[in-house]
Amino acid sequence: MNRQDYKELIEKRLDELIPIKYPQKIYESMRYSVLAGGKRLRPVMCLEACRMYNGDIQKALPIACAIEMLHTQSLIHDDLPCMDNDDYRRGKLTNHKMFDEATAVLAGDALLSFAPSVILKSDLTKEKKLEILDEFFIAAGVDGIISGQIVDMDSESKKIDMETLKFLHTYKTSALFKLALKSGAITAGANKDEIEKMELLGEKFGMAFQICDDILDEISSFEEMGKTLGKDKKNCKQTYVTVLGLEEAKKQGICLLDECCGIIGQESVILKEIIKEIRDRIS
Repeated sequence: MNRQDYKELIEKRLDELIPIKYPQKIYESMRYSVLAGGKRLRPVMCLEACRMYNGDIQKALPIACAIEMLHTQSLIHDDLPCMDNDDYRRGKLTNHKMFDEATAVLAGDALLSFAPSVILKSDLTKEKKLEILDEFFIAAGVDGIISGQIVDMDSESKKIDMETLKFLHTYKTSALFKLALKSGAITAGANKDEIEKMELLGEKFGMAFQICDDILDEISSFEEMGKTLGKDKKNCKQTYVTVLGLEEAKKQGICLLDECCGIIGQESVILKEIIKEIRDRIS
């Protein structure tokens, strides 16, 4: 399978998992954000990690979709007026702009609670389900994206050091990439060393991804990014660009991406394609 094949599988299953029923508004709100498009990097990486360790892609598919639901929940809440207050996501109105703020909060809550049930209903052993759920709740909770988000909000209009910036993005961004790669490996029955390898890859890739996002916030356009640009500067947020400068941020991002390629070796053409795309955008 290639990357497009993975994406089509993911889109189809996400559509099936969230049918519209009563009360329609909440399901429409959930579907609006979940099916809004995007590259589907995290679920694709989950499926590819499963394939790398000779696992069954079909068994990994519900896990990949659950991770995408968690990612979507984080975006819906991140865009709320009480957080980043953004009007656009993936080139479309954000959930609270399309519906209303209360519905957006509830849609995020619904996805956060629905995703684990998708994992529980998957065709995996109880042991694997529990292991993946443990990883899921770590990534979704205070030891994952919540800590990243609170540090992000508390850092507005403040000068923060590199250690704090790395903490912020390790938790806010790398957490879901680690979850995706580790869950794919666990689904396949990978050994401890292989799972730890995926964790390291997720951490480094997530950091590089965030550096790229910081750079593109400075140099890209709404048409390319599909969201409001320059908000970090407007909100006086510290980013890799503001702390390191544009050129040094590029160097660090490229260095991390090269390290990711070294971790992968010859095991995955798809993961290397993803890395190359990001590298090309900031080179």
